[in-house]
Amino acid sequence: MKILLLNQVFYPDVAATAQYLRELATALVEQGHEVTVVCARRSYDHPEKIYPAQETWRGVNILRVYSSYFGKRAKWHRAVDFASFILCSCVRLLFLPRHDVVVALTTPPLISFIGAWRAKLWRAKFCYWVMDMNPDEAIAAGWLRADSFAAKMLERMSRFSFRRAAWIIALDRFMRDRIIAKGIAPEKIAVLPPWSQDQDVRFDAVGREMFRQQYRLTGKYVVMYSGNHSPVHPLDTVMAAAEQLAGDATIVFCFVGGGSEFNRVQAWAKAGKHTNVLCLPYQPLAQLSASLSAADAHVVVMGNAMLGLVHPCKIYNMLAVGAPVIYIGPQPSHVTEILDRPGAAHPWCSVLHGEGKVLAEQIQQLRLRSEARQCPTVITTEFAKDVLLPRMIAGLTKSDLS
Repeated sequence: MKILLLNQVFYPDVAATAQYLRELATALVEQGHEVTVVCARRSYDHPEKIYPAQETWRGVNILRVYSSYFGKRAKWHRAVDFASFILCSCVRLLFLPRHDVVVALTTPPLISFIGAWRAKLWRAKFCYWVMDMNPDEAIAAGWLRADSFAAKMLERMSRFSFRRAAWIIALDRFMRDRIIAKGIAPEKIAVLPPWSQDQDVRFDAVGREMFRQQYRLTGKYVVMYSGNHSPVHPLDTVMAAAEQLAGDATIVFCFVGGGSEFNRVQAWAKAGKHTNVLCLPYQPLAQLSASLSAADAHVVVMGNAMLGLVHPCKIYNMLAVGAPVIYIGPQPSHVTEILDRPGAAHPWCSVLHGEGKVLAEQIQQLRLRSEARQCPTVITTEFAKDVLLPRMIAGLTKSDLS
């Protein structure tokens, strides 16, 4: 079967969607399918880095197209960058031979619309892997007015993608409910959370100590936020807690990753001369276990308006390394349902946005509770790659999709 995957980022990028798509692509190749990926030439967080226009990697045919780079400092900059990638992708798709299945993700927003049309013209099967929902997310974040021409047009494009899809992958039940509310048939929606990166992420005791020594964290209680720094994951409550605990030299707040808000966090840390704050770029995949294992508690954040629009996928790697979890966001959510289920003994705490002082107190209590732990506790295999990835492949390659 010939399968086309569409997304802005792919190997060797380390953004979350790139990693999940990489694992899907290589697994499909291993099962004998012919896989082509259309993605961007520019690195997601280091746009000065340009990847080859075409290469074959582990049997995957990678086609990379041009995209501009005006940056993330203004909304129109990002819009132009997205538009240039989509336009160049359209041109590239015109010259591709027919594929049997087209799979589109959501980076950039509504690349699915292009995938749905290409599949329609090919009379191919279209599968929609919904990593986040737009324009809903942009409206909820205040980037678009719901009554604007752009929002209405983007919503029509989004609904076309959903209607055209033979199979839709929603990441949690809250996202599924949002999709159903658009009039989409429930029977073609599967809830498949992103899997934990079992082969790449695990508790690494040696790596933990090396990472902590490298960044002078030995003897400290490390609270870490690792991943994309985005307005949909507001970090103000974490920053307020760091200010509350600035006088405690034994606690360090570590921000690891990139994204549009990472520079703001760095500027805040520098301007306030916060000696209890450490900012680091995305870590190489080979070092991810070490960096995640170095934390004594991990933070997962969801904006109040984002329930069902984005998915807190970083929770799975936190569970994989056995780290206590600090959750900031609306309740109930996918995170609280995982951690609050009967029999789940994983240490965690939660606060609402704006409760910086409460969070500081919760961190102190969590530290006291976790000092007695002898080894990481892991909530079992429900989110393992070996469980979820075969289910996804079975759905994508199912012969009776139409």
